[in-house]
Amino acid sequence: MPYVLMYHSVQEYDNDPFFITVSPRRFSAQMAWLRRCGLRGVSVRELLLAEASGQARGMVGLTFDDGYTDFAAVAVPVLARYGFTATVFAVAGHLGGHNSWDENGPDKTLMTVQELREVADAGMEVASHTLTHAFLEMADDAMLAAELKESRTVLEGALDREVTGFAYPYGLAGAREVDAVRAAGYAYACAIWPSENSGRYALARTYVGDRDGRLRLRAKRVRHHMRWGRVR
Repeated sequence: MPYVLMYHSVQEYDNDPFFITVSPRRFSAQMAWLRRCGLRGVSVRELLLAEASGQARGMVGLTFDDGYTDFAAVAVPVLARYGFTATVFAVAGHLGGHNSWDENGPDKTLMTVQELREVADAGMEVASHTLTHAFLEMADDAMLAAELKESRTVLEGALDREVTGFAYPYGLAGAREVDAVRAAGYAYACAIWPSENSGRYALARTYVGDRDGRLRLRAKRVRHHMRWGRVR
C-alpha cells in the first residue's frame, strides 16, 4: 500500500467540527517536514506510475478531498514552493458552489471550472469525488453508476483532459462500490480506512489534521510502515 496523506481544506478557521481544516501555517510546516525527511509530495497518479516502474522511493501521495477554493488559493502555492504536486478530488456537480453536504459545518466555497483548469495547468491532478458527494453505499445501482460516470464526464469536459482517479465520499468503499468504480473505467480509487477491499481501487490513506506536528507525522508514517510492511 503506497503512503498517501489525506487533506481537505487549508485556511484560517474558527469553527471546524469535522476536523477537515488545516491552517496555512501548519500546512506549510507539514510540507517543510516532508522535505526535511527526504520525501516528495506527488499526485496519486504520479505515485502509482512510479510504483509500477519501481521508482517510487521517497514519494508520498498528497490528496485533497472536495475541491475547496483554498486548494487553489493557499495549498497550490505552498506545493509549488517545494516542487510538490497533489491530487484534488472535485465534486463535479457543485463546481463554483459550496459544501452543502456538511449541514452542520461552516460553509466553504468550492473551486470554479476556471480554478480547476488553473490547478491542472500547474501540474496538479484533478480527479472525481462523485457528482453530488453522495453516500454511495445508500445509492441504488443506477444512482451509483450515474455518480461515477457523470462526474467524470463533467470534469473531463471542463478540463479537456482525461480524469482517471476517484475518491469515495466519506471513505465508504464496499465491495459493490469498488466493483462499480473499476467497471466505470477509473484507474484507481482512494478510500480512507484499511478494509478487506483495500487495494488499487480502495487505497487506504492517512488523515492529516491541524494538530499534526512533526512528532505526530512521524508516528503516522511509522504506523503505516508497521501496518503495510513498508513506507516510501
